[in-house]
Amino acid sequence: MPRKASLRRELLAARSLLSREDVENAAMVLSRGAVNLPELADARTVAAYVSVGREPGTRALLDALHARGVRVLLPVLLPDNDLDWAAYERGDSLVPAARGLLEPDGPRLGPDAVLDADVVLLPGLAVDGRGMRLGRGGGSYDRVLARLAAAGAHPALVVLLYDNEVVAQVPVEPHDHPVDAVVTPAGARRFTV
Repeated sequence: MPRKASLRRELLAARSLLSREDVENAAMVLSRGAVNLPELADARTVAAYVSVGREPGTRALLDALHARGVRVLLPVLLPDNDLDWAAYERGDSLVPAARGLLEPDGPRLGPDAVLDADVVLLPGLAVDGRGMRLGRGGGSYDRVLARLAAAGAHPALVVLLYDNEVVAQVPVEPHDHPVDAVVTPAGARRFTV
């Protein structure tokens, strides 16, 4: 979809202007904001991801959840772009993977492990006032969301973004799913779906 590609380019260009200090400062604020969300406060299992580059930082949040005793599942990218999952143990248990990603080095739990999650933290580039998320375009999380829907699982869906990435409208396709909440450095916002 051309509008999605154009919006992705625009948002990635804005992220490329962020300094390392900007990214680190935002990550600390995002972690504090996210860890206090009621959905995460009560979660026993959270499917998350390891931020890379100038993505809104997740490392402090992963450590905070793990320290609280939450079972944190992290994705392992499969050759067909689907996601397997492995448990997060600590920061030094992450290893470099394809496409510049970091993955846990522990046992693989299978693509259906995400069905146990109370909350799924989704990577994204934008969200609009309806809660519609714009992802990177690889389709990995579209498969995760379809797997959840097919199994009748309804974890809270949360996306971490920078303030400027909450936009007026995200182009939508039939397979797109709304999220329940977005956390930005300015605070959290919930969506009625």
